[in-house]
Amino acid sequence: MGLMPVAADQVATIVTTLEMRTRPALRPMPPSPLRLVRWERPTPAKYRALFTRVGAPWLWFSRLVMVDDALVAIIHDPAVAIFAAVDAAGIEVGMLELDHREAGACELGYVGFVPELAGKGHGTWLMAEALMRAWTKGVSRVWVHTCTLDHPAALPFYRRHGFVAIGRTVETFPDPRGTGVLPADTAPQIPLLVQPPNGTSPFSATVAT
Repeated sequence: MGLMPVAADQVATIVTTLEMRTRPALRPMPPSPLRLVRWERPTPAKYRALFTRVGAPWLWFSRLVMVDDALVAIIHDPAVAIFAAVDAAGIEVGMLELDHREAGACELGYVGFVPELAGKGHGTWLMAEALMRAWTKGVSRVWVHTCTLDHPAALPFYRRHGFVAIGRTVETFPDPRGTGVLPADTAPQIPLLVQPPNGTSPFSATVAT
């Protein structure tokens, strides 16, 4: 088909969906200095703060542009489990979100660490924790998606842990830096082709109307 132009104010990415249909064999839990803390009904501000720290380098923005009521409907749903990865000092350095709202399935909604911990081996521990919690009674499918805006190691990481790619789509969306949802200097590895609005708050789009 050749090259397809993308508007300067848009970002394009290839999204890969992966799934696991068989529960992995039990293995010893990898050692880690971190621990998971379940967040029960976090406030939108608390949730967005960690979401931004973990995901902004990869242009995660979807939860930042939701109005509060829509976000709360997800993160307070009993079928959605949200965890913070916490270090020895009690600082939240990563997140895990498990979505059981679809019968018989669990989506690894968001999995990641703050940039300072990338490449230090913590992902193996977090994935082991995620799979242990995802494969609850009645679950026959665990799935996740990643895209070409994510860390380059994300796709091979999921495949290494037993996920199989089953689909690929192209997604385009307004560049969140160009709309003021994220600061203009976020994710410098992804060129920003438009001038961002001046004086815009990083969370200007999250106010309920």
